[in-house]
Amino acid sequence: ALMDEVFGDENFVSQITVRKTTSEGNNLIGSTCDFILWFSKKRELTKSRSIFSVRSEDSESRYSSQYFDGSFFRLDNLTSSRPSGDGDVTRFDWFNQTFNPGKGTFKTTETGLVRLGKADRFQVTKKGKLNYRRSQNDFGFSIMGNLWADISGAVQSRSDPKVYVVQTSTSIVARCILMTTDPGDLVLDPTCGSGTTAYVAEQWGRRWITIDTSRVSLALARARLMGARYPYYLLADSVEGQRKEAEVTRQVPKTTPTRGDIRQGFVYERVPHITLKSIANNAEIDVIWEKWEQQLAPLRAELNKLLGTDWEEWQIPRELPEPFKTTKKTVGVDIGTESLGVAMVTTESHKITFAESQSSKVHSDWWQARIARQTEIDASIAAKAEFEYLYDKPYADNARVRVAGPFTVESLSPHRTLAVGADDELIDLLEASEGARRAEERDGKILDFAQMILENLRAAGVQQAQKADRINFSSVTGWPGHFLCAEGRFMEGDKEKRAGIIIGPEYGTVSRPDLVAAAREAGDAGFDAVIACAFNYDAHSTEFERLGRVPVLKARMNPDLMMAKDLKTTGAGNLFIVFGEPDIKIEDAEDGMIRVKVFGVDVFKPQTGEIVSEGIDGIALWMLDTHYNEESFFVRHAYFLGANDPYKALRTTLKAEVDQEAWDSLYSDISRPFPRPQSGRIAVKVINHLGDEVMKVFGV
Repeated sequence: ALMDEVFGDENFVSQITVRKTTSEGNNLIGSTCDFILWFSKKRELTKSRSIFSVRSEDSESRYSSQYFDGSFFRLDNLTSSRPSGDGDVTRFDWFNQTFNPGKGTFKTTETGLVRLGKADRFQVTKKGKLNYRRSQNDFGFSIMGNLWADISGAVQSRSDPKVYVVQTSTSIVARCILMTTDPGDLVLDPTCGSGTTAYVAEQWGRRWITIDTSRVSLALARARLMGARYPYYLLADSVEGQRKEAEVTRQVPKTTPTRGDIRQGFVYERVPHITLKSIANNAEIDVIWEKWEQQLAPLRAELNKLLGTDWEEWQIPRELPEPFKTTKKTVGVDIGTESLGVAMVTTESHKITFAESQSSKVHSDWWQARIARQTEIDASIAAKAEFEYLYDKPYADNARVRVAGPFTVESLSPHRTLAVGADDELIDLLEASEGARRAEERDGKILDFAQMILENLRAAGVQQAQKADRINFSSVTGWPGHFLCAEGRFMEGDKEKRAGIIIGPEYGTVSRPDLVAAAREAGDAGFDAVIACAFNYDAHSTEFERLGRVPVLKARMNPDLMMAKDLKTTGAGNLFIVFGEPDIKIEDAEDGMIRVKVFGVDVFKPQTGEIVSEGIDGIALWMLDTHYNEESFFVRHAYFLGANDPYKALRTTLKAEVDQEAWDSLYSDISRPFPRPQSGRIAVKVINHLGDEVMKVFGV
């Protein structure tokens, strides 16, 4: 009912039933299936790609009869119930009989009917009705319906391990994506979970966006995407794809320029779909028939002469009947037969005459030509028939291993508008308007997220990297600003300072525009500083340190705050930390290029509460954006350091050997030389072994 309300019941497409491996126990009856509801934004404009499965045994059982070439067939109706109109065929002569479609009409024209006869697709039933012979080889597949019993919803296999409590099977998600999208299309999953949709979309060449409010989900999805190997499917818009396409279609390869555009799709396996219409419209059958008729007609005439018969083509049996095999008694050897070079077969019981031997040979020659003609006609039918693409079976280059392409982790707008209530408590206007104020209970008081952060901030203060002490607040009270939500007072020497406080979102990132707006608001209100508290900051905000006279301190909130209801406020909690910067040096290299050397990074030590400068052993990975665009950090160089052996982990993940010389160039504290960026800026991001990351933008 909810989906009907959102999309409209007129946009309902189908309810798909998926088989489960085990049933869920129940006092009455176990559940052995799940359901997928398919809605569209606009039903008549919905993109759909047919997925085919191999025909089931039940479907195969309909092909029960057998004819001369060994393939099975079933009979199908050749007439339509549609009343006949002008130009329709009302009678058709074949097999020396006249057939009519009754009150309806034949499904094709007279020319099409003749071609069906030439293709040996007719059979007369016992009731004298002309039927169409549908071969088992015409199409060995059936379109996938809304009952998916061939795949399972289980995710416990080695190839699809379960890492999340509500994880969906990759095979189910893959089928949904393949049925409704093409390579290069955008797939949205608003409930990321373990990242199955993103993983499958990445495998099949779709762009993707996935959303979640849980840090655990996003961490699992990111690790799953970055650690996976994917098949390398041949692009239709590539030299290799053109060669494969030519091989499959038996044509000359295209020579048009290629650009590797994934939107042109992959090179797919395909199967011919032979229909009555495709046979009836195949004019090449007439050409093949006439060519072989020049050989078959004289042989048939000679066979009739030898046997004293008047057989039409369709009357010639596969094996000669017994009356034509009865031997004649002869005495001695006919001289005339010797002159023709015919070997006589003589036994004690009987002797085969020359006439009998000759008729058997002509009969055999006729059938060899007849079968050869049928083989050529069948090949023409298959070649001229339309193809069905198997969208779930693109050709892969097994010599290549593909890993995930670049992707970003972004967030919603981080700020929120807060108001102060009658008891000086902060109120989230959006949540309050929806009657769903998120709250935590602590010491008998109800706290929402912002209040909980301020309570901890009041008790813990802010640990700074540039100073040996921390900011300890004498008071933290609500402030009814647009970006600033609180005022914090603290002592700097013998002077009291006022700081405006901005709190980032529970599941988002603070950006530079928000910091600029908060700093302006603080300057107008006469604050001495701005303290931003957030779980994450975007790349562009790292270089913003002050606006005019107002300094901006960016404190990273400890993830333990997400478990606020289980923590006690304590001054030693180190819940708000101002991190240091990467310690680097930009050096000149040959040919006017430059390179970066990293010495370490300031790291917070939770055991002692101190911030110390560690060397390169504390760095697990450092990355370099050699052309920073002031919007997003692109990994253009990546280098591994530290005492651990990331090479071993990488080799295990890829399940392949990595070139040692190439790896040595990545295990370095000095970057490869690169040209000076036109933007005049580079960005360095350093990640320690605990997963903490620090980024800094440098002018070059």
